[in-house]
Amino acid sequence: MDKLLIRGGNRLEGELRASGAKNSALKMFAAALLADGPVAISNVPHLRDITTMIELLGFLGVEVVINEKMDVEIHANTIKRFRAPYELVKTMRASFNVLGPMLAHYGQAEVSLPGGCAIGPRPVDQHLLGLEALGANIEMVEGYVNASVDGRLQGAHIIFDICTVGGTEHIMMTATLAEGQTVLENCAREPEIVDLADCLNAMGADVQGAGTDCITINGVESLSGCHHRVIADRVETGTYLIAAAATGGRVRIQNANPEHLEVLISKLREAGAKILIGDDWIELDMEGRRPKAVSLVTAPYPAFPTDLQAQIIALNCVAEGTSTIKETIFENRFMHVHEMNRMGAKIRLEGNNTTAIVEGVEKLTGAPVMANDLRASVSLVIAGLIAQGDTIVDRIYHIDRGYEQVEEKLQNLGADIKRLATS
Repeated sequence: MDKLLIRGGNRLEGELRASGAKNSALKMFAAALLADGPVAISNVPHLRDITTMIELLGFLGVEVVINEKMDVEIHANTIKRFRAPYELVKTMRASFNVLGPMLAHYGQAEVSLPGGCAIGPRPVDQHLLGLEALGANIEMVEGYVNASVDGRLQGAHIIFDICTVGGTEHIMMTATLAEGQTVLENCAREPEIVDLADCLNAMGADVQGAGTDCITINGVESLSGCHHRVIADRVETGTYLIAAAATGGRVRIQNANPEHLEVLISKLREAGAKILIGDDWIELDMEGRRPKAVSLVTAPYPAFPTDLQAQIIALNCVAEGTSTIKETIFENRFMHVHEMNRMGAKIRLEGNNTTAIVEGVEKLTGAPVMANDLRASVSLVIAGLIAQGDTIVDRIYHIDRGYEQVEEKLQNLGADIKRLATS
């Protein structure tokens, strides 16, 4: 497995361009299975998860055309199989979302239960309850979900038991081909859901209310092809802003949407950063200062995102003061804490490991570290950037799932970082 070698101590300074949001692109790939014509998606990041989803579509017989700019065109009408195997679905949860679109368009689907990062239980019960409410026949057979429907799915009034991003997206796109009106309540409000709804509407769907807790879908008989550009990845953008702040540096990120990061921008200003924003850019400058500690609670959008929790802890490790970080979304999402403590951080977990108390220290010391999920891995890269000496981050295949050209982008900002390829 490849590793990253980081020699810390450099301030990050410079400019970079945010990649497209993988969590948008992946769901649009699934949504393309609803269309009778080609769906063209641009601003797609070049990531392992994207490659996995393309491989899954190819296995189903779907024709996927990709150019050198990573513009992707999907022709769902070439589909030959309706079974998504465990070998592909196990590595990435988003691939489970092919279930509903295949069911809605073709009346059948067989999809393995999903895998993904080991950050606590993330059941798909809300997905399955929603599909059953739309009239699907669901059977569980040896780890696979077998779904079928006689005729068309039927619109329904569905209230999610919990605020679920994946469930909201899955049922929203499936309901576009259901007969009649579907009303979804207690919906997640993430920008990626709005982006998916915009893509569906470009295909001829009638989706209203995305971005609120109530979404209405008026079903149509068929969807056509379209072209849609993926929004910027707010988590990637936030990661590089935090990394620059932690190192006392300065960064300008183009192709970013400040509206999607308002709570993070507020916290970084609280940490002492000077931040300027434009329509599609964000500029942060710490002017060489050590950050101040910031406390927060993760919660569904528009509150502070769980996917930036590990990165903000890395900043707090070397901040002035003591901070409290409470995680309310996922269990087991403090796996980076023990690795950071090995680097000289002072972090203790309380409240059945749901709260981290971080006492800032003046410096961290480089060490070999490894992580078990995507965001924890990149937080250890930030810790390596602010540590004295060499840090080796192992198991970086997690990072490659969600960060496009991470070492190249950091090198362009002045980081001393390189990939150590292993056979």
